[in-house]
Amino acid sequence: MARSLKKGAFVNARLMEKVSKMRIGDATPIKTWSRDSVITPEMVGFKFAVHNGKTFIDVIAVEDMVGHRLGEFAPTRKFVVHGGKMAKEQAKAAQVKATK
Repeated sequence: MARSLKKGAFVNARLMEKVSKMRIGDATPIKTWSRDSVITPEMVGFKFAVHNGKTFIDVIAVEDMVGHRLGEFAPTRKFVVHGGKMAKEQAKAAQVKATK
């Protein structure tokens, strides 16, 4: 459900405080666990280290990201291919067939 327009977009106060203290173009990432914070125009050009539950993922805020949340750019799940043994055997058979 969307947040009320009266309240405005949620941005962690500590995160905005850190952004306001830094200079634009500073290469040091701002470490944050606040994945639900919305990217505002003031954040454009800064580098954020967003926690994904295990590690920190570097996210550089660009103009197209304004209005999106920080967590959208730091995936929490790692995709592992489907199949297993059967898929490996089929891939090997297809490779042998292609070389003939």
